[in-house]
Amino acid sequence: MKLSDMEGAVEAILFASGESVDAADIAAAIGEDKDTAISLAESLSIKYNAEKRGLKIIRVNDSFQMCTNRKYFDYVDRLFKQPKKKNLSKVVLEVLAIIAYKQPVTKNEIEEIRGVNSDHAVNKLVEYGLVCEKGRLQAPGRPILFGTTEDFMKLFGFSSKGDFPALSAPSVSALEEAAADIEALSHKPLNNIAPDGE
Repeated sequence: MKLSDMEGAVEAILFASGESVDAADIAAAIGEDKDTAISLAESLSIKYNAEKRGLKIIRVNDSFQMCTNRKYFDYVDRLFKQPKKKNLSKVVLEVLAIIAYKQPVTKNEIEEIRGVNSDHAVNKLVEYGLVCEKGRLQAPGRPILFGTTEDFMKLFGFSSKGDFPALSAPSVSALEEAAADIEALSHKPLNNIAPDGE
C-alpha cells in the first residue's frame, strides 16, 4: 500500500471511530506495525494543523482521536443551538390525538379506530418522547397501554387533559381535527424531530 493510501486509511479509521483508537488497533487494521501507525497518525496531525482545518488529530498516550478544532467549536455549537422546526406527519399526529384522548390505550384499540396498522406511528411517538408505556391491559397477551408524556404536555402547552381541544365525537375525522388543533395550539416548534415519511 502506498504511503498516501495508508494515511487515507488511518484518516478513515479515526473519522469512523468517533473516539480514540489505540495505535496497535490502527496497525492491525492497516496491516502495518505499531510504530508505522503512530508515524502515519502523527503525520496526519501535522498536516491538519498546518492546513488549519476544522478537525484535529490529537494523541493521548498511544491512542489517536479525530476531534473538532477548538478554534471552530463556536460555529458548531451555533449550528446545534439553532431551532429546527420539523412538524410531525399527519399520520403521526392522528395517532398522537387518539392516544391523547383515549389514554391509556393499546395499539389494537388505536388500529380499530384508524382501520390500519399503526406500529410505525406509535414507535415514532415513543422515540420522540411524546408517548410512553402506561402499564399493561389485564387481558390475554397483556398488551401495552400507551399514554402521553410530561414532555408532550409541556411541548404543546397543556397543563392538564382539560386543556385539550373539545372533541365533538369519537370518530376518526373528529380525532384528525383534534390532531390539527393540537398542532396549532403548540406553543413552540417541534425541535429536532425528523419529518415522518408515512
